[in-house]
Amino acid sequence: MGMSAFEVLGPIMVGPSSSHTAGALRIARVARLLAPQPLARVEFVLYNSFSRTHNGHGTDRALVAGILGLETDDERVRDSFSLAEEAGLEFSIIEGGEDGSLHPNTAVIRMYPAEGRHVEVAGESVGGGRIRISSIDGVPVSITGELPTVFVAHRDKPGVLAALTRSLSARGLNIATMRTFRAERGGAAYTIFESDDPVSDALITEVRRLEHVSFASAVNVGAGRAQAMGESALSFSTAAQLEGLCATFGLGIGELMRAREADLLGERAIADARMDRVLAVMHEEICDTLSYPAPSLGGFLDGQAASVARSSEKLSAALMGEVLTRAVAYGMAVIERSASMGVIVAAPTAGSAGVVPGAVLACGEAIEAGNAALEEALWNAAAIGALISENATVSGAEGGCQAEVGAASAMAASALVELMGGSVRQCLDAASIALGNLLGLVCDPARGMVEYPCQNRNAIGVAAAFSSAQLALSGITCPVPFDEAVDAMAKVGRALPESLRETAQGGLAVCPSVCEGCSGCA
Repeated sequence: MGMSAFEVLGPIMVGPSSSHTAGALRIARVARLLAPQPLARVEFVLYNSFSRTHNGHGTDRALVAGILGLETDDERVRDSFSLAEEAGLEFSIIEGGEDGSLHPNTAVIRMYPAEGRHVEVAGESVGGGRIRISSIDGVPVSITGELPTVFVAHRDKPGVLAALTRSLSARGLNIATMRTFRAERGGAAYTIFESDDPVSDALITEVRRLEHVSFASAVNVGAGRAQAMGESALSFSTAAQLEGLCATFGLGIGELMRAREADLLGERAIADARMDRVLAVMHEEICDTLSYPAPSLGGFLDGQAASVARSSEKLSAALMGEVLTRAVAYGMAVIERSASMGVIVAAPTAGSAGVVPGAVLACGEAIEAGNAALEEALWNAAAIGALISENATVSGAEGGCQAEVGAASAMAASALVELMGGSVRQCLDAASIALGNLLGLVCDPARGMVEYPCQNRNAIGVAAAFSSAQLALSGITCPVPFDEAVDAMAKVGRALPESLRETAQGGLAVCPSVCEGCSGCA
């Protein structure tokens, strides 16, 4: 598994959706890097879930922001339409409708320069802000942009690949992967190099001068990777392997994940600094929202988290208890901030971003844990989320809300066990219990917005994490190993009808009270 912890606890982004906002922005950023000339006009054709819910998710604003080169955590994303107007860039958003041959979150971007031919790029948002460019001018390719990448457009002629590899070698780049795609023999071709090293402007200039090369560009908009990832003896791809490594090295899950990330990044200080920022943003996304509630884009949310927090003294003793009440309020606060296009940490997605910080920070306050203990719990959560991401999905469009809030609840449950001093096996039991408790949870955002029932489900995800952690710490084991629970969740996600996978075409999203006032409903 090559996934970084910060592809799970990240990206740090403007809400409301990691797939539909951050992922869409990254698709457009990469697409722009693949077009050789200044642009006069851009067409965004959206398919499937993107087509149906782009207004409520801010997908349209994010795509324009990506073309303009903005980052995922730039608060100007919400103003991208006016920024494009100031820049003299014309754009249009086209709803392409349903196409079963395409990924649920697909955008085709047609870029028109003032002179010369247009470039068409198709991209997919695969969950948690991660993307894949799937075609360029109709030629199937595969570009993620997560590693330093050299993209070269050229003719399919003898000697071109040899010249390209010589250029990279002369500049000292170690090639991680090299793939060539072509439409036909002797025709247009694209070669993509992923490198372990940063790509310099001088290299791109040199490559552009090679014979038969029409365009070259550097691409690196990784969803969490500050630099190329190395290798680690602590890498794992299953929970069974993770547990074995923890036993071999005498480490907890959080400690092992932190050490693995340090190996991959090449320096522990880099890994620690990035987790410091994750924790700082988690504090901000909660505290700022509870102190200064803001109305959401869709109007469903405006101060609900603060209302729960204020009710603690009156209700908590008889119902959820003080710590769980605080945790639920914290989790709900994150979703409110996201829904007003504030900056949050996707954990593992924007739609489920409240569960992990809500649970970990509230529990941490109750036991007076310091930042080091909180961050170790977050490293633990990242390990669990990485296993789910790699072996199933965290995308609501692919697996329903069980893949988002269910995954986040499993991450939080395991993190709580570690925070409370539990064993590796207890962490995995808690994660499996939490995932099973939310198995089959559908994704049905009202009016296509990450507001209702998303905020309430984050609250339920927090509660499930607390109960699962307490069960595991009390010695209750789970008869289903975590790897099998993840596999079951993936199968259930595939069995869910499309109407219950983030399309706003089923479940609570089509109840009459929700549809009233929704201009998109007929």
